[in-house]
Amino acid sequence: MENAVFENTYSFAAEMDASDKLKNFRDKFYIPRQADGEDVIYLTGNSLGLQPKTVRGYIEQELKDWEKLGVEGHFNAKNPWMPYHEFVTKQMANVVGARAVETVVMNSLTVNLHLLLVSFYRPTNERHKIVIEANAFPSDQYAVQSQIKFHGFDFKDSLIELKPRDNETLLRIEDIEETLLENGDSIALILLGGVNYYTGQAFDIKRIVEIGHKIGALVGFDLAHAAGNIELNLHDWNADFAAWCSYKYLNSGPGGIAGIFVHERHAENFDLPRFTGWWGHDKETRFLMGSDFVPIKGAEGWQLSNPPILQLAVLKASLDIFEEAGMGNLFEKSKRLTGFLEYLLGEIDDERISVITPSNTEERGCQLSIRVRNADKNLFKAISDKGVIADWREPDVIRVAPVPLYNSFTDVFKFAEILKNCLD
Repeated sequence: MENAVFENTYSFAAEMDASDKLKNFRDKFYIPRQADGEDVIYLTGNSLGLQPKTVRGYIEQELKDWEKLGVEGHFNAKNPWMPYHEFVTKQMANVVGARAVETVVMNSLTVNLHLLLVSFYRPTNERHKIVIEANAFPSDQYAVQSQIKFHGFDFKDSLIELKPRDNETLLRIEDIEETLLENGDSIALILLGGVNYYTGQAFDIKRIVEIGHKIGALVGFDLAHAAGNIELNLHDWNADFAAWCSYKYLNSGPGGIAGIFVHERHAENFDLPRFTGWWGHDKETRFLMGSDFVPIKGAEGWQLSNPPILQLAVLKASLDIFEEAGMGNLFEKSKRLTGFLEYLLGEIDDERISVITPSNTEERGCQLSIRVRNADKNLFKAISDKGVIADWREPDVIRVAPVPLYNSFTDVFKFAEILKNCLD
């Protein structure tokens, strides 16, 4: 975003809000309040999204049907529970740029990563290495290391960690490419985050997939910080698989149900090894209770158990809002909103803070990571006392993420003023 289009005034922020075609969507969410009744400045939707006001009604409908119908709710509820997960499939596919057959919601993120790694990490003595970010989210590190050990390899030999250059914070795509090409004959799998949780850097998924396939590796992504945040086209980009949670940008509540993507070219590859459960069994014969597993075509075939309906109801409430807002509108506002935040932070002349997230809007989502010199957490405590809800990530970063569904330009302006005053 060109800084010249912005002004460092409250009136400018208010004008931006007045002309924002998504401004009314803020009213669809509960904004936490301070002790004095004022709204907090909530900038941590990258950790837990806010509650849509419609959620209670969606859940109460299922409670009502459970109360009135008991087990018959599986077939006769207003929203029958048997196919309930299918009610969100198309909406979720639209969020990640996929086809319906490639998408399903189920389980939690790391569980899904393990299930997908069972299928797509097939190491041999020649090809046994997995490529990840050195600073990937710890759960990804743990999952990958345990999968390597499960297959009888030592992760010290089988794990390639992508690291920034000395005295740099971000990964360069040319360095990723060089590492992949240099180790191509030994790489079985590439597993990267769509957006790095710490720096906020978004990776060039399309190019990484192209390089990975060129060297004969399979390529998957953890989209926890990407789904609902950046524009994704997983089908067209040809990724093999992906997994994501939905409680961050997708507002499905703490521990909400997660999702997976498996590219359509794998839809009928029933020779892929997988851990199986009855909900992944062919729907036409599932209730014949046969002993032989017959997988559903596509991503649904990776399901294990019937899903939690109350969690699905929350997700459905949120995805209905996404559908109403339109993904294109959200991405457009997000770039403008985070661009305004970046501009305001640049107006604060203080060497104690710096933004480590890329300035290029194609290399980030809505999150900006503010590095605090000397890792002084007192600054984070000070802005928290002033009504800002952000989060601190060790060792030295305050993460702030203005979410286009419910954050405003005046939120961003007020935050910048509070940060400046706390530094003063």
